[in-house]
Amino acid sequence: MSIAASPAAPSAAQRSEDYLWTLNFGPQHPATHTTLRLVLTLEGERVVDALPEMGYLHSGFEKIGEHLTFNQYVTVTDRMNYISPIANNVAWHHAVETLLGIDLTPRCRHIRTIISELARISDHLLCNGAVGLDTGAFTFFLYAFYQREVIYDIFETLCGARFTNSYTRVGGVSQDFTPLVIEKIRAFLDTFPKTLDDMERLLTRNRIFVDRTKGVGVLSKEEAIARGATGPVARASGVTRDLRKDEPYLAYGELDFRVCCAAAGDCYARYLVRMQEMRESLRIVAQAMDSLPGGPVNVGIDQRTALPTKSQVYTTIEGTISHFELSMSNRGFEVPCAESYAAIEAPNGELGFYIVGDGSDRAYRARCRPPSVLHFSIFPHLIRGHTLSDVVAVLGSLNIIAAELDR
Repeated sequence: MSIAASPAAPSAAQRSEDYLWTLNFGPQHPATHTTLRLVLTLEGERVVDALPEMGYLHSGFEKIGEHLTFNQYVTVTDRMNYISPIANNVAWHHAVETLLGIDLTPRCRHIRTIISELARISDHLLCNGAVGLDTGAFTFFLYAFYQREVIYDIFETLCGARFTNSYTRVGGVSQDFTPLVIEKIRAFLDTFPKTLDDMERLLTRNRIFVDRTKGVGVLSKEEAIARGATGPVARASGVTRDLRKDEPYLAYGELDFRVCCAAAGDCYARYLVRMQEMRESLRIVAQAMDSLPGGPVNVGIDQRTALPTKSQVYTTIEGTISHFELSMSNRGFEVPCAESYAAIEAPNGELGFYIVGDGSDRAYRARCRPPSVLHFSIFPHLIRGHTLSDVVAVLGSLNIIAAELDR
């Protein structure tokens, strides 16, 4: 009588592979706060690997930049990082003005500096507020979102739009500061520090929040540099780079502020850096408001790039012609056959635009360097070995904006 051989015992690798399973985190998971897709490979509750999907929204932002004039495209930049859209406006027109060699007026430089820092505060409020919400701190989230509404009120008074502002123009801005705008900004400077103190007391030493974020998602200084991290993500790992200091633009070279850094490189450090950056942004806005120059906000109509004032339109033939060509003829203005790259220190890091001009009124090539693309690619490195519950903390601390992932 023959006896059948018993099957060979599975190897450790086979046993491990049998226990792996795949989880789609998104595209509409409540903790992603947007429409992005992340494919996780899990062994139980432990994350073995993660695959971030770039360009999930298929927005085509860069290609659109090659079909719209340089002023029309500002409405598209609002849709990239829609958490701080007015900073995108500044970045795009900063690149266009670099290509054209335009020197902004002193008042315009200060105004753009002020709105950029208000956008930074708004962005950091959402990022830290969302991290707090994802880790159970709902009250902290409400504090943060109320202050975002205050900033929205300032932007609405400034340009008529709360969310997608489309505020900047080539060579200037769409509207000057009014007395009411100045009053609202100064009121925010007076009231926000107390709220910021309350927020820090709520969360910075909260035992649950500290346990959920300290030592989680650690990014070393060397890795941050090698993987192209910028902004608060890099500075939380000890990379002391800030374009406002290293490559000053607008009015930053005239103002006194510190670059906020940490060394731990974890989720908690990224939270702390953003909290401190909001205080520095308040300092910058206060200084820029106190030294706000008079004069025009747009370059002269002789350059035929910025919209003329209403008085120029109504009283001079040059102003009427310039207004017609820029606003009604859809002809725009021609740029030299040259290329340029210019970047700003956006709330999430280096936001740059590469533009190639071919002598027409549109870009021959328009490419964007959005910080979220680089930071999302770092995510698998940060999450391997952590548990599923850590995914929301790490993802929130990177502040990934899905529309910026368009490739």
